[in-house]
Amino acid sequence: MAVSKKRVWGWMAFDWAAQPFYTLGLTFIFGPYFAVVAAEYYLGTGLEQDAAKAQAQSIWSAGQTVAGLVIAFSAPFLGAFADNSGRKVPWIIFFSIIYVATTAMLWGLTPDGAQLFLMLIIFYIGFVAAESALNFVNAILPSLGNEHEIGRISGSGAAFGYWGGVLGLVIMLAFFAETDEGVTRLGMSPPFGLDPAQMEGTRFVGPFIAIWYVVFIIPFFLWVRDDPRIIGKSTKIGAVTADLMQTLKSVLERKSLLNFLVGSMFYRDALNALYAFGGVYAALVLDWQTTEIGLFGIIAAIAAAITTWLSGLADQRFGPKPVIRATVWVLIVVSAIIVGMSRESIFGVPLAEGSQLPDIIFYICGMCIGGAGGAVYTSSRSMMVRHTHPDRPAEAFGLFALSGKATAFLAPASISLFTYMTGNVQLGFLPVIILFLMGLFLLRWVNKDGDRAEWSA
Repeated sequence: MAVSKKRVWGWMAFDWAAQPFYTLGLTFIFGPYFAVVAAEYYLGTGLEQDAAKAQAQSIWSAGQTVAGLVIAFSAPFLGAFADNSGRKVPWIIFFSIIYVATTAMLWGLTPDGAQLFLMLIIFYIGFVAAESALNFVNAILPSLGNEHEIGRISGSGAAFGYWGGVLGLVIMLAFFAETDEGVTRLGMSPPFGLDPAQMEGTRFVGPFIAIWYVVFIIPFFLWVRDDPRIIGKSTKIGAVTADLMQTLKSVLERKSLLNFLVGSMFYRDALNALYAFGGVYAALVLDWQTTEIGLFGIIAAIAAAITTWLSGLADQRFGPKPVIRATVWVLIVVSAIIVGMSRESIFGVPLAEGSQLPDIIFYICGMCIGGAGGAVYTSSRSMMVRHTHPDRPAEAFGLFALSGKATAFLAPASISLFTYMTGNVQLGFLPVIILFLMGLFLLRWVNKDGDRAEWSA
């Protein structure tokens, strides 16, 4: 069946609309701002500086852990329900409403940390909504092209989203996010009478993410529809649960799919930790300001956009498995550098006071995380399509979400534990390397072509 270009572009519009939540919210603006506010809050309780920073990182990781578990155990059931009903778009609308409401409320994180824990909860409710909507959007991917086109479409969509993240960061840094001097990177005060003393320019990131989504999600809802030819099955809880249980049992019999789901569970968990804690690391270890982290984010997002697009082409030519293997190795090297580097030394070698070498190295690391991370994400999505039954795409991507989130507690909880035990933010990243290596090892038993041949046999 021929797929209209409008439907493909509409599908890609979701990545453009949703990406600022991850780029501006999770990683480069709100996340680091939250870390600074939290650290100041704990300093006010009498903790020493290092302990306060470690505690700030710990509560951020705790929020990610809880949100990940909610996604993990709800996604497969919601996917099975959507497949049985034959409808995905209503679920996307539902989660979009929650997403917009929660991101707009992030304005409430004031510098005094008065609503610190409430804003943490609100942020991760928005995170659950964003990830849940993404699962249903991903379930539409198998219907957008044949086996040779899916990798390219997946890569192009993710790259398109990263460019949205770049533009959003540029706007935030140029016009809203303040430096310590109370002005933006253009040297101007934040517009609309926003008060720099209350960090209102930086806090505007929440409403900005919400407005961006509302505007740019429109093409998705205009051009993407549920397939009217799909005849729904029973949506009674018992019927949906029975179908899901049957699918879960079948996974144990599919060696390639099982190893892919478990392997990707480890390396995606590690990657999400790098995304979630990269900006926090820059704020707590390198003492970067929000605007410096934002510029770092622009460079990382540009690298991600370019590399993700190229990885889509590589996926189309060589398949997703070689792309995943190569990029995970890059992420392992980057993680090792992060563990071994601080403002004062690199792998134990002291640096001159005021040395800019850590900043330069971390910029390069950011480019690698953005580029390799984007490639891992889009190629993993493409690999999942190769293991997806054509009649159960939402359920399949629910399992994909489960594998990505079932151990979502593992990386942040391990980071939290190692940070607490060592009192050192860098050493807290050691578990990330182990998770990447475990994921890479399990890829050995993943069939590069998936198991789609079984469905057409």
